[in-house]
Amino acid sequence: MDRIEQLKGFLASNPDDCFVKHALALEYVKRNEEVHAKELFEQVLQTDPNYIGSYYHLGKLLERIDDQAGAIAIYEKGMQKAQELGDRHAYNELRVAYEEFFDN
Repeated sequence: MDRIEQLKGFLASNPDDCFVKHALALEYVKRNEEVHAKELFEQVLQTDPNYIGSYYHLGKLLERIDDQAGAIAIYEKGMQKAQELGDRHAYNELRVAYEEFFDN
């Protein structure tokens, strides 16, 4: 059984598990299945806006599919949420991604 099928099985048992959704989205990113990955990252953030790691990965995905406005909005939202939560590490990672976006 491949990793995606395994994660789908976990998700079937617990459909609201943000960790599994995030992990599944990352697997889809590896396979260049952006539509599935984007949908899952968005579901994670809708269910749990404090799931900070998904902002970074969704922003990178939006950059890759050339949704510049979407990437900027996600990075900004993620930085704001990281500040609210006092997560300086996540804030710095998002800020670096945001600044690199404008440097390219």
